[in-house]
Parts: sequence; structure tokens; C-alpha cells
Amino acid sequence: MSDDLFKILNAAQQHLDAGSADLPPYSAHPLGESASAILHQVADRLQDNYPYAHPLYAGQMLKPPHPIARAAYTLAMSINPNNHALDGGRASSAMEIEAVAALAKMFHWPQHLGHLSSGGTFANLEALWVAGQLMPGTAIAASDQAHYTHSRISSVLGLPFVTVPSDDRGRMDLTALEPLLATQNIGTVVVTLGTTAIGSVDPLDQILLLQKKYDFRIHVDAAYGGYFTLASNLSPETRTAFDAIPYVDSIVIDPHKHGLQPYGCGSILFRDPAVGRFYKHDSPYTYFSSKDLHLGEISLECSRAGASAVALWATQQLLPYTPGGVFAQGLESSHAAALELHHRLTESTHFLTPSSPPQLDIVFWAVNAPTPETSSALAQSIFDEAAKNDLHLALAKLPVRFFPHNTWLDTPKNDSENKVTCLRSVLMKPEHLLWLDHLWQRLQAAAVHEVASIPQ
Repeated sequence: MSDDLFKILNAAQQHLDAGSADLPPYSAHPLGESASAILHQVADRLQDNYPYAHPLYAGQMLKPPHPIARAAYTLAMSINPNNHALDGGRASSAMEIEAVAALAKMFHWPQHLGHLSSGGTFANLEALWVAGQLMPGTAIAASDQAHYTHSRISSVLGLPFVTVPSDDRGRMDLTALEPLLATQNIGTVVVTLGTTAIGSVDPLDQILLLQKKYDFRIHVDAAYGGYFTLASNLSPETRTAFDAIPYVDSIVIDPHKHGLQPYGCGSILFRDPAVGRFYKHDSPYTYFSSKDLHLGEISLECSRAGASAVALWATQQLLPYTPGGVFAQGLESSHAAALELHHRLTESTHFLTPSSPPQLDIVFWAVNAPTPETSSALAQSIFDEAAKNDLHLALAKLPVRFFPHNTWLDTPKNDSENKVTCLRSVLMKPEHLLWLDHLWQRLQAAAVHEVASIPQ
């Protein structure tokens, strides 16, 4: 934490403490002389990590929280509010309602029911639980590139689950979806706007057309990609999918990904507030401090960190969800960085790229080699070599059909078991665009070291 931020936080803490200055003084949990040594031990232990906050970390979906989110979370933790009931988090509950309203407004929902959650998994669980209440006995359908949490959650809820094949770009295949819908066994289709592996965007606009023909709910899992609705530089195809969000039944988005928040901050939104009736329950000891809505009355989770709401609210005040604003520009920078990296990879003799550019900010590529097996081995070698030069990437085992049909001549493209280990980069930091030359130089150096001697 920078000195300036520490000073700002210290002044804010004093202002917060002044609000209870009329109470009798007391001292709780004073730190002894050993505290400093213990915290230094903690710092030593925490050095055993990748440099997640640095632009040279371009691997998994790890984006550092904004300094104001860190400060607001820390400030709130001096109270440690619980946003289940107003008894435990009166101010933070009000801030959560306002923060969730800002998320809903971003998706053009003037009316909604929603709340924050501990993460996308639990938020998706609530969406599918409500879907099961409304469409009992019917199945949940999601693409084979959707997050594995949906099949797992369906099993937990006792709901049938159907996997829909994806096309060669990792999007839900509508020619495979429609026959499944025609059986009338599908109650909810999970549409992913930003898959975890490659950032692909399902064709939501076309799925909405199918909804007019068949009776099913649409749940959008935008845990990763949802904030890109603010970006102005998406492809027309991707833009059309995001513009269809206002017409779906429920949405999940994770502020702890692109929303610049600490972990433990997901959210679930329903377009129809009437689904709140499914949450109704009685508590003999919880809801007595106010007749106003307690967030625990519209949530399956009980105790939740009110500090998450405070941090999100503060970040939204500094960086509002305005098209063309600073927050939106950060998303546009990430997408621009992904497009530029894809272009450079396509021009390189060392690498193989999918035929279509990235839809969001996730890029994947294979190593130019005669077979998927050789390519996979080289990908691992380049991954290791790049890390030695402080460039941290990720690996993903993906279907060979994601690459052009002539990439590996002796490999059938229609075999779902045929996969290749790819290098993968999530360029989710706005700084990645400015640092792209540094990333590229290190990647090229690793490739030269590992594959320059391989016959092309």
C-alpha cells in the first residue's frame, strides 16, 4: 500500500472512529511487540506467489483490486459488518443495494432483484435454483465450454444437465441446441458471455430468437465478461450479443474479476423481482431491527462480508460505469491488447493461432509443430522458459478444432477427444496494452530458445 493511500486511509479511519467518540473508551486486542515480527513472517510467506499485480503476469484471471477498493475494504473491516441482516450491517447493506443497482443499470434493468454473493459459483447456484423452482423437472443446458460449475451445481440441486456442443470458435452451437429445445425437456439455457478458457461469447441474440419458439429461461453467466458491455471496441457480432442482455431472465457478474474488487465479490441479478418469493423464510432471531428489506431475505447465503459491498460502492463512485469513461476505457485497452497480441502471433512463424480474433481479452495459441503432441510439449517448454524471464503465461488443453482445418493434417477435427495444449494469456489489466512490447519480446525469446531448431 503506497504512502499516499496509507495517509488517506488513516485519515478516513480517524473520521470513522469519531462517529463513536461519545462512547466510553476501551481497548480491544492491543498488538504486542511480537505483532511486527509476525507480520514480517506473513510478508515473507506471501512472497511465495507469482507477481499477480504486475503487467508481466499475463496468465490466469487475476486482476489486482483498485487501491480505493483495498482501502474501503480495510476501513470497513474495522467494523466487520455482516450483510445478511440489517442488525449486522446497516450502512453496508444500504451501500450494497446501491452498488447492485449500479450493476443492474449497466445492463439497462430499471427493475431487478439482486444482491452480492461470495462469488460467481454461489451466484450461479442461486440462478439455477430459481430456474428449478420455476421450471420444475426440466433440464439445465450449457455449452461444453461453459464453466464446469453449472453441471456441478445442477447435480447439487438435483436438476438434469445437458451439455450442448460448441462450434469451432468455442461458442454454443445453435444447430445442436435447437433439437434439444424441441424435446421440451430443456427448462433453462445457460448462455456464457466470456468463457473461462478462451473468452468466447455465445450468440445470445440468436438464442433469444429461439426462446420465442420454445419455452425456456435464459440465464447469462457473465461472471468474467459482463463488464465488457461498456466497451466500445467490440466486434459487431460480440456487440450484438451483449446488447441482448436486457432481455434475459438472470445475470451473474463477478466484480472481483474486471470490477477491480478483492475476492469474495460476485453478484446475481434477476429481471423479475417477483422471484424473491422463493427466498421467503422465517428467522426467530434475525430480522427485528427494521421492517426494511434485509438482504438475507433475498439470498441463499447467510453471513456475508459487508466490506465487499463497501469496497464495490467506493470503486463505483470513483470509476462509474459510464460508456467512454475511465473504467470503460480500461476494458477497451484490454481488448485492444488481446487483438494486437493475436495479430503478432499470427505473423510469427513460431506460433499457430485460431482463425478468429479474440472476442474479449483472452488470447490462446499453439506452437508451430508437426503434431499436436509435439506442439503440446513445446508449449510447456515455452511456458517454463518464459517464466524464467519473468513472463508468466497460462496453459490450456483445448480442442484441435479451434484451429484452422489444415493445421495438423493427420488429426481429425471432429474428434472431441483430440486436444492440444496451448499457451494462453488473459490481458485483463489496462496496463497490458502499454506493456505488450515487453511481453512480446520475452515470449519471442522463449520461443527462439525452445523451437528455433525445430524444422518448420
